[in-house]
Amino acid sequence: MPERPSPAPAAMRRIPYVVGAVLVGTMIGFAGVYGIGGLKRNAAGDSACAAAVDLSRKLAPLVHGEVAALTMATAPLRLPDLAFEDGDGKPRKLSDWRGRTVLVNLWATWCVPCRREMPALDRLQARLGGKNFEVVAINIDTRDPEKPRSFLKEANLTRLGYFSDQKAKVFQDLKAIGRALGMPTSVLVDSQGCEIGTIAGPAEWDSDDAVKLITAATTVPGS
Repeated sequence: MPERPSPAPAAMRRIPYVVGAVLVGTMIGFAGVYGIGGLKRNAAGDSACAAAVDLSRKLAPLVHGEVAALTMATAPLRLPDLAFEDGDGKPRKLSDWRGRTVLVNLWATWCVPCRREMPALDRLQARLGGKNFEVVAINIDTRDPEKPRSFLKEANLTRLGYFSDQKAKVFQDLKAIGRALGMPTSVLVDSQGCEIGTIAGPAEWDSDDAVKLITAATTVPGS
């Protein structure tokens, strides 16, 4: 696949939420584009995640504007304990963040909408990251492991932790429960590892709409 230029680290223009999102194609075996119909809701429920569904209902009035494409959880679902590596090559799992609200994001350097979205995720982490919240952006480049590191460095994205899965199994694990159709994919997860909402495609994550939503997700009773 031909190289594409990295975006400038300047403020990101508004990105269409669905049109233009890139499916995981040649890297892991299929291609296409996001459909307008949204995400599949075919995952098995987990009664222990009922509180996350209640939280998603409380947050629903905030799902508009720059985060209007977020699909809120309507059935209890605990995410798989996604396994990946940190910047030092040490094994990490999603359960390592229990006790914090997490925005899990899957990205790749060959995905143009992903690259355009990364500066906003970096600014979101700078603004809200801490003991109650973290952006966990997992790179799934399967070829050159230095390429995503170079992209982050050249774009001066210093707030995000570096996480990677060179086998792209995290994508397959989310796809298996109907939460990943293409790239980028982001899932807002509560402190117990349960889905609050999922978005298919990019978003302006440092916008006022996104900041209000995520702030509420960490402070509303039951979160």
